Amino acid sequence: MTLTQLNYIITIAETKSINKAAEKLYVSQPSLTSAVQELEKELGITLFNRSGRGVTLTNDGAEFLLYARQLYSQYETILEKYGENGSLKKKFGVSTQHYSFAVKAFVDMAKQFDMSQYEFAVRETKTAEVIRDVSTMKSEIGVLYLSDNNRRVLEKLFRSAGLVFHHLIDCQTYVYLWKKHPLAGEAVIGLDQLSDYPCLAFEQGENSSFSLAEEILSTNEYPKIIWADDRATMLNLMVGLNGYTLCSGIICEELNGNEFTAVPFRNDNENYSSVMEIGYITRKNTIPGKAGGMYIEALKNYLAARE
Repeated sequence: MTLTQLNYIITIAETKSINKAAEKLYVSQPSLTSAVQELEKELGITLFNRSGRGVTLTNDGAEFLLYARQLYSQYETILEKYGENGSLKKKFGVSTQHYSFAVKAFVDMAKQFDMSQYEFAVRETKTAEVIRDVSTMKSEIGVLYLSDNNRRVLEKLFRSAGLVFHHLIDCQTYVYLWKKHPLAGEAVIGLDQLSDYPCLAFEQGENSSFSLAEEILSTNEYPKIIWADDRATMLNLMVGLNGYTLCSGIICEELNGNEFTAVPFRNDNENYSSVMEIGYITRKNTIPGKAGGMYIEALKNYLAARE
């Protein structure tokens, strides 16, 4: 069975004539008759009653026509959306942990398109939702990190969801804080110096675990901790309460402003910190579309410049 045969059946049913259908389809009458007979043989049913006054659908043919129209309509929708002259908006989405550089790359990518032709989406969200969004194709690309603390668990989640992780950059740990924070002028900062200030962390939902945390040293016990669910709130808490968070140190001043700084975290026997491997996930055995490829390139360019 082919889409061409389905189109033939639909056209014959509409015109109620093999000859008229052949004219409308720009095929010869014998070729059209042969295509119908081949399909009837394949299906094991008779689709049309033929008479001198034309053709009519059999009971089996009428039932088959319902499915044929539904299937062919979906095919036409795909052509309308993805064809060379498609008129429907193409979709592209990114789901990411709370990284300003991921949003910056999205901005750089989107500027290269006629955005009236696309339906774009960028979602800063929880780690589990980044994985779920890409797995269910809600987003084409997800941005997150791996470390010694979460690698085993997250890689297991990737495998079960049919996802592949792609490396972008390795980062040491930084303390991210307000430029007027009492520790902002330090060359390096250790955990002992941070004990008087609240650690800020992104909420990961009711079923969260250390492996889903966005902060690199999530297994540490902090004397003071405040949970937030968006980047703007976290920045406000840095200013209002001299809070801090532990991150990759990649700051996008264009989006976050220049009121914040990242100071290297002191990495020694008492302040051990593993490397953050930042990357992106895609569905296994898939190739990113045009927007996806350009977004990945924008990520690489921005991170290379910061590195």
